[in-house]
Amino acid sequence: MKVNTRSAFYKWEVVLLLWFAYFLNQGDRAVFGAVLPHIQAFLGATDSTMGLISTCFNIFFALTVPFAGYFADRMSRKKIIVFSIALFSVATMFTGVANTVILFILFRSVSTGMGEAMFGPTYPAIIAEYHDNKTRATAMSLHQTAYYVGVVASTFLAGLIADKFGWQYSFLIFGGVGVLFTFVLIWRLKDKPRSEEELAARAASRPEGGHFAGFLKSFWESLTAIFRVPTAVFLIIGFSALIFVLTGYLTWMPKILLPYFEDLTTSTGFSAAKAGFHAMFWTHGAAFVGVLLAGWLSDRLAAGRSGGKSRLLLQAFGLLLATPCIVLMGRGSSLAVICAALAGFGFFRAFFDANTYSILYDVIPRKYHSSASSILQMCGFGIGSLAPLVLGWITDGGKVDAAASQAVQMEAIRSSAAGLGNGIAYLAIVWLVAGLLLILASLVFFNRDKAKLQKMEQSQA
Repeated sequence: MKVNTRSAFYKWEVVLLLWFAYFLNQGDRAVFGAVLPHIQAFLGATDSTMGLISTCFNIFFALTVPFAGYFADRMSRKKIIVFSIALFSVATMFTGVANTVILFILFRSVSTGMGEAMFGPTYPAIIAEYHDNKTRATAMSLHQTAYYVGVVASTFLAGLIADKFGWQYSFLIFGGVGVLFTFVLIWRLKDKPRSEEELAARAASRPEGGHFAGFLKSFWESLTAIFRVPTAVFLIIGFSALIFVLTGYLTWMPKILLPYFEDLTTSTGFSAAKAGFHAMFWTHGAAFVGVLLAGWLSDRLAAGRSGGKSRLLLQAFGLLLATPCIVLMGRGSSLAVICAALAGFGFFRAFFDANTYSILYDVIPRKYHSSASSILQMCGFGIGSLAPLVLGWITDGGKVDAAASQAVQMEAIRSSAAGLGNGIAYLAIVWLVAGLLLILASLVFFNRDKAKLQKMEQSQA
């Protein structure tokens, strides 16, 4: 059956296709944290070794993002999306048969990280092509729900599969679904047809010396332009702090909660499914509400006398209000306290999420917007990638041996979870410092940087 890309419904089919692709993208990423205790026992690995695997994933993700952003503007976006889904899905399946740390780094960190990085800069461009200003915000908002659903559902399902059948099946099943969905994308997803003028312009834009030389030139120009703007530099610092704490949370929070969910029918003595669900549900459920409120409040404040600098202040106060929640996430006296802290953490973190790109685009020239977004993600995930390794190194007494008795494994997990909880609590310092720096940026630099950009644009008009 031929796909009619000009039908009124097809633009919403695109959103649906990319929603499920994003669900798989986030789902495959979350599987590792959900089944980490099972893998750790299988490998007989320490916390720092498991942190290294997660850190390598984020490093390769960060290194790939700038390339993905560049080529997404110059090649078939459908082909990039299809290749991305196929790569990280196949890599996820191969992770299910990995039996050494090196193979986990190869399949989980390198292949999966690079595959997922290619998806991020590409899908917004496809949605923007099919949706004009009348429906674009709605389409983007609907698509974003795949993140929250994907993380929560996949963490629970992966943990459940690992508890009942073994951690290997979590990767095999999630990866297999992605491989099958790749064929659906090949059939149904289409690039929006371009006019002859657009095709000619794209052909003429091919840089001398090829795309790689063009990428290096474009990347350097963008990097120079961004780091000349103090507000952008402070935003990158804040975003890096955000990702640093989030990667630590996503990697280790399910394990920290394991001692609250004893289940002697599993190999580790604890329910990874229940721990993973509680670790993700409260945070992402609250973040879903928070991002809607933060976006509405940000637009209202930015339209007032304070202007765009109010967005920076919202980000700053979001991080500052979340700091006591981070402490309680790691050192809460009961499961109820920890779950409440997780909800507060997600709700206040949303005030940062809702404003990042609006602030960046207020102080960066339009021609650098895509490149600036890629550089922001590269720096954020590059620095943030260190959190799982640092936390694992701090608590490096959590070695779990699958050959040991269940009682011994349970005691090792309890000891490791307590140490990791203390480590999570210390991450509050990172957001405290970042929040104060963002207040400084809003009061000292934002208005000046925005005025400078407006003056430059007026002179070029």
